[in-house]
Amino acid sequence: MKPLSECFLYAFIDGAYLHGRAPEQLAEELCEGGADLIQLRAKHSSPEDILGMAQRILPILKASGVDLVINDHVSIAKQIGAGFCHLGQEDFFEAGHRKATDALGVCARPLLGLSTHSSEQARRAMDAAPAYIAIGPVYATGTKPTARPVTLDYVRWAAENVRLPWFAIGGITLENLDQILAAGARRICVVSAILNSADVAATCRKFKERIQSHG
Repeated sequence: MKPLSECFLYAFIDGAYLHGRAPEQLAEELCEGGADLIQLRAKHSSPEDILGMAQRILPILKASGVDLVINDHVSIAKQIGAGFCHLGQEDFFEAGHRKATDALGVCARPLLGLSTHSSEQARRAMDAAPAYIAIGPVYATGTKPTARPVTLDYVRWAAENVRLPWFAIGGITLENLDQILAAGARRICVVSAILNSADVAATCRKFKERIQSHG
């Protein structure tokens, strides 16, 4: 599988943005478009349904050398052998965890990703020794409608201070991508701008090319 150091475009299969499409179809299109990591996020689905979706899309991702990230559900990530499990602040720190091994145990996989929304949270997250952190939401986003945007100031801070892989996330589009890259981001998470597009693979490819050309 592609090492995290070579992962720059982080895409999603999000239950809120399926629009009648099968998760397997999106998995194929995202891989075709050059996504380096793909997270399965289905906030309103049962663990059983999430497990079923994960089992169907995992072979597609593996064939393309793309790691699967399971959102929220550590047990599912472990059960299917996902590369990563992503947790929010409340699911990690508010659950009493302080180190990645507290949530995942001592194991090679899955690795941990953590959401952060401020420099203070980023510092605490780095101390927990995850594989990566997410920085956002940079802009207002329908994916997290109640979340206050962290703005480009947090992206600039991360570029100066975060010494592990980090991804900017939240309201990122092809129209504002250059601003985020200029602020110092090199790894990008994109949800609705790809999943709501008429051609998922082509839009994914445009994001990837723009990121690569900036670097």
